[in-house]
Amino acid sequence: MLVLLAICGSAWAEAPAAHVPRTITVSLDGSGDFVSIQEAVDSAKKGDTVFVKPGAYPQNLTIHSKEGIKLVGAGVEQVTLLGRGDLVGVLHVGKWPYGATDIDITGMTVNERGGHAVGIFNGKGITLRGLHVKGMVFGQQVRDVRIEDCVIGGSETTGVQFADSQAVLIGNVIHDNDYGVNAAGKSEIRLERNVITRNLFEAVLVGDHAKAKLISNTLVKNGSGASFLGSSRSEASGNIVGFNGIGFRVAATSQATFSFNAMFNRESNYVVAGPPHVPAQELKPESDLVADPRFVDAEHDDFRLRPDSVLLNKGAFGYLGALPPLKPVSVNP
Repeated sequence: MLVLLAICGSAWAEAPAAHVPRTITVSLDGSGDFVSIQEAVDSAKKGDTVFVKPGAYPQNLTIHSKEGIKLVGAGVEQVTLLGRGDLVGVLHVGKWPYGATDIDITGMTVNERGGHAVGIFNGKGITLRGLHVKGMVFGQQVRDVRIEDCVIGGSETTGVQFADSQAVLIGNVIHDNDYGVNAAGKSEIRLERNVITRNLFEAVLVGDHAKAKLISNTLVKNGSGASFLGSSRSEASGNIVGFNGIGFRVAATSQATFSFNAMFNRESNYVVAGPPHVPAQELKPESDLVADPRFVDAEHDDFRLRPDSVLLNKGAFGYLGALPPLKPVSVNP
């Protein structure tokens, strides 16, 4: 009888109350729930949003052992993570041996410290959207990463680098680094409608055993458009690759397929990687075009196409490259 009562008692015990998602506010002036972004994130549970009010925060932030939280800044012009101390990087998502899952970060500027700005490690489902990153974004052993509508630049090494990771980059501007995007190890990445410009060496570097798809990007004013090295496997379609020294550089050990790309480069559009580099016009498929893109103003980085560009309506693409073309001006009679 006592055993039966114990069993019934446990069945009748109230279940713990479900967590109600909340918004946790951070403000430097003490008007929020926390002054420290780290303390706010540490207190967050699944479903919570940490909202950061305007200010320049001399803080570092590490998000780990968390699932399903959002970090939302008041805007890229209003919130800046400055970092502090000797820690390399300012914003870290995931941490060895701990990870992080389903984390969304948006609406702020992240400065670099020690050569890095954002590090993503051992996580899954990480989204960076609407950020201005002044330095490198580095990801290692992460899956389902999405970087969208960000401005990333000013790194002395690489703008975005992945090792053994899966990621999608859509609609970003990646500029003024040594390298734009680097995929290494066994990474699998998709680049779509990004503008990658003014990088000293490659806009996109794919090496080792990485796999990459480059779809409808604008790779302009770099040392090279894209290099496919090592045993990498890549596809490039619908891109504008122009005003670089070299367009596509392909190692004999790699595989790359091309279609409906617009090529307009200073030295060579296609080369087999050396040394020395060997021009390889035979890499050009019939669908690729060699033509001036007719940007609106390439000198001032306006890479929209003019209405009379020959890069409109090619194959399945309404236009080649990342940016919608300038609409023709209608003149009333």
